[in-house]
Amino acid sequence: MQKPEGITQLLVDWSNGDQKALDKLMPLVYRELRRLASNYLRRERPGHTLQPTALVNEAYLKLIDQKSARWQNRAQFFGVAAQLMRRILVDHARAHQADKRGGSDQQRLSITSAERLVQQPEVDLLALHEALEELATLDPQQERIVELRFFGGLSIEETAEVLGVGHATIERDWKMARAWLRRKLE
Repeated sequence: MQKPEGITQLLVDWSNGDQKALDKLMPLVYRELRRLASNYLRRERPGHTLQPTALVNEAYLKLIDQKSARWQNRAQFFGVAAQLMRRILVDHARAHQADKRGGSDQQRLSITSAERLVQQPEVDLLALHEALEELATLDPQQERIVELRFFGGLSIEETAEVLGVGHATIERDWKMARAWLRRKLE
């Protein structure tokens, strides 16, 4: 994987209109997006119809369409990618449930890799999405932290950088958000 500083510089250069930077950047971030997508989908229910390549391709197309974005760093870029992947997964889950008309085979997403956000090994993706929407009305920063850490795979440090707050604030809010979600999803 490319050093974060290299990706950051390519993002800044691309934001400043350098098309050659985009040509160099895309293979680097595409590999990392593919890795993230594979990790997300590995935790999905067996027989899931969305493949990692399709998820990353959808997110990739939306990311490169961000013509007005002023990319500042790698963490910001992957934070936006996390939002896009979340929306794509939720849209896919909604379509799947609409096809099933509420069948018992619901879209499931494991969140054990997100430091055991809840005690259950799997959580209904739509229930998690709805809980995050409710959390956003109570504390938008906590919702964003969960999104960046869980869907974006960002570290505490990277999340702090994206949100422009201190490391201790992220740790405190992450802990509070996990506790709130645990209660909400039980």
